[in-house]
Parts: sequence; structure tokens; C-alpha cells
Amino acid sequence: MSVTYFKPRDRFDFAKDTLDIGNPVSWDRAHFLKHFFKRVFAITDDQIEAFYQRHLAYYLEKHKTGTEEAFFRYFWGLIERQLNVLLRKDVYDKDHLRNEREIDRLQKFTQLLISFDQWHIHKANNAVIAGQETEIHVLKAQVEQLKVALKKATALETPDYINIASGHRNAVLDLFLQMQELKTPEGKELMLSQTQSVWTKMICKYFREGDKEINLETIRRYFPGDKQEPGDKHAEIPIKSKLFTIRPAKKRS
Repeated sequence: MSVTYFKPRDRFDFAKDTLDIGNPVSWDRAHFLKHFFKRVFAITDDQIEAFYQRHLAYYLEKHKTGTEEAFFRYFWGLIERQLNVLLRKDVYDKDHLRNEREIDRLQKFTQLLISFDQWHIHKANNAVIAGQETEIHVLKAQVEQLKVALKKATALETPDYINIASGHRNAVLDLFLQMQELKTPEGKELMLSQTQSVWTKMICKYFREGDKEINLETIRRYFPGDKQEPGDKHAEIPIKSKLFTIRPAKKRS
């Protein structure tokens, strides 16, 4: 905070009703903000307007190109920010009574400032806050929706998996390939998928070989998208891995 906005107290000014900022002897200008609010909370209610006018006159004197709007905007920002800080404090704070007195004083300052606000600065700030609160509300609603969606999506998830004996991964892959060729008694496909990726993803997600993850790219070559023209990257299950054959059960009378 700069002394160019608010008049510092003159050296050896021991007046008790002063409206200026700081101590009458020596004080650190780096702590100007602390001294500013010390004066804000020390003056009486009937001095609030005089406080504003005194420092406005000082600012305009020091800044030949300065405007009341610039001074008002800076003043309003200080008061509003500190008021918001106090309003967020817990009612059980050990300094609650003092906080309440300071809130009351700052609210009186804002009432006066609003009456001087011919530029509608306070309305613009309120609009920004209202917009932010609306955005927060929307984001909270989206978070709740995502939580519900995530709960549904993970309802069937499990950290467990089916472990294939080491060296027999291809035997299991062969079983999955055989299952794709099975027909119902009516001649329809027993299991039908639009793509082969659903099979490979299922295997990698829920199966392990010797407790180790199965590489998607490694097994993809056994599941061609087009079985009529499997392509150069396609590989057949080795004969030695075709350990089992799935056959239709005999009809029972």
C-alpha cells in the first residue's frame, strides 16, 4: 500500500482525533496497511466521511492527473477485501467480539462509499462475485454428477484377476477364438461382438499369465478385425498351444 494514496501522519503530531495514518514519531512505511486499518477502526462513525474526503484531497494534490474514481477504486478494494477476510472467520475465534466490531465499522465504510460510487464500481464487484458463486455452484453440481457416474462405472471393478499358468497364455487365447465360432442350436452366433478389440481388452484387463500383465500389442495379432483378410501382422495360434477343443454337447432326450 502506498503513502501516495493516504496522507501519513506528520512527525510529532500527537492529536488524538487525527485522521492521518501512522505514529507521531517513527514508524515503518512497509507496515502502512496495518496503520491504515488501525486508524479506520479508531475513528468515530461521524468521522468516516471526513476521513474519506481528507485522503481524497491528499491524493488529488499529490497526483495532478489523478481522479476520484481511481482513488475510490483503490479505497473500495482495501475495505472490501478486509471485510471479506473478517466475514470468513469462525464465530468461535478467540477474537470474535473484536472481529464483530471491526465488521460493523467496515460495513459503515461500505455504506458511505456506495453513496459516493457514481461509477458503479461496487455493483461491478458484486456482479463478479455473483458470477463466481454461480460458477462454483455449477462446478459443484458437475462434481456430484461425475461422482455418481464414476460410482456406476466402477461398480463392477475388482483388483482381482484370473491367473493363467505360465506358458499357457496362447491356450486360453485359442479358447476365446473358438468361443467366437460357436453357434446356438438355431444357427446364430452364441457370442457376437462388433470388434475384436473388446476381446483383447477384456483379456488384458482381467487375466494375467504367471501373475504378470498381458501385453495388449502382443495378443492383438491373434484377433484380426477381418477374419477373411487378417493382414500381414496376423498370427495363428501355434499347434502346440491348441490344447483343448470346444464342441457342442450331445443332445439330451
